[in-house]
Amino acid sequence: MACFRNCLVFLGFVLLPGSFLFSQERDQLIELRNEAYSEELEEYFRGVLVRDYANRASDRWERSYESLEEFLNSVEPNRERYRRMFSPPGFEPTGPLNRQPHSLVDAAGAEWLTLPLGPVKAEGLLVVPKGETSPVPLVITQHGIGSYPERIFGIGDDPALYHDYGHALLAEGFAVLAPFNLRTVEKRNRIERWARLADTTLPGIEFDRIRLLMDEVLKDPRIDEKRVGMWGISLGGMATMFWMPLEPRVSCGIVTAWFNHRRNKMVIPDERYVSFLVTEEEHAFFRGWLTEFTDSDVVSLICPRPLQIQHGKEDRIAWWPQVVEEFNAAREHYEKLGIGERIELVIHEGGHEIELESGLRFLRKWLAQR
Repeated sequence: MACFRNCLVFLGFVLLPGSFLFSQERDQLIELRNEAYSEELEEYFRGVLVRDYANRASDRWERSYESLEEFLNSVEPNRERYRRMFSPPGFEPTGPLNRQPHSLVDAAGAEWLTLPLGPVKAEGLLVVPKGETSPVPLVITQHGIGSYPERIFGIGDDPALYHDYGHALLAEGFAVLAPFNLRTVEKRNRIERWARLADTTLPGIEFDRIRLLMDEVLKDPRIDEKRVGMWGISLGGMATMFWMPLEPRVSCGIVTAWFNHRRNKMVIPDERYVSFLVTEEEHAFFRGWLTEFTDSDVVSLICPRPLQIQHGKEDRIAWWPQVVEEFNAAREHYEKLGIGERIELVIHEGGHEIELESGLRFLRKWLAQR
């Protein structure tokens, strides 16, 4: 009883005899306790996701560099875990591909494709160069957040972002497939919440859509099904990196304005770049991503296929020295296999934009000449 008379434990705080906890002071103490707990959790996750990443991931990868075949076999368990991270729902076509002329794009023969997949559909813009006498390579060009397939062809309020790379690819003799994906942050956030409840992800859904659209497009006799590349910017760069490990028919890729020091990008706010942690882009957080799939590790699931990374020094999606650091880690997989020439980094002086000339050069080398 003496202890009870001399002290009172209330909400974790000790009150001495005669003290009186005003409601404002009480609320302040409760909030301080909550803030302290929040800081503890943030420090815990910074340790788990950033500082401890290398040790944790090293236990999950058993790469062999003895040969290309052994390398691919050694990363197959990781590829399966990577697929489960996105959990594509396994859509199948429920009707024929519909092709309609698309007059919004200044390119002969432009078509809007629609493929029914039960409750949803896959859609995209297809343009095949005129006058070619043999099947041509296909480049899948994926738009970024806030954009749309027509923007690939210079339509929009900021043509400097895309540099009309759709028409440039046509001029080089490539067919262009520009898939349509959900384009706004607000809508992606909303749909991603539902996707998580259903044990899938929006990128997994959109992967199924492009996979099935490719099935139909590659039946086109004008297109060489053995020569398929992908070039995406921003959210489209995400699509390129996310899907190439799961789609072996894409034989080379260009990732523009996405490749990153992923642990820092997701977890550590910094004035030199914009961390996803301080944005409203909830859709960009995926269960299990930083257990073993930082960007350099994802690249090992693309290897040995040729890959170009593009990043502008003025692009605040990442701080360019950290991009270089992460790229060097990614390049090691190629170099250990003796194929270092298949991966390259283009650091340019611009911002969040397509670097046209280096991308066209890369595709001429790895896609056009096969």
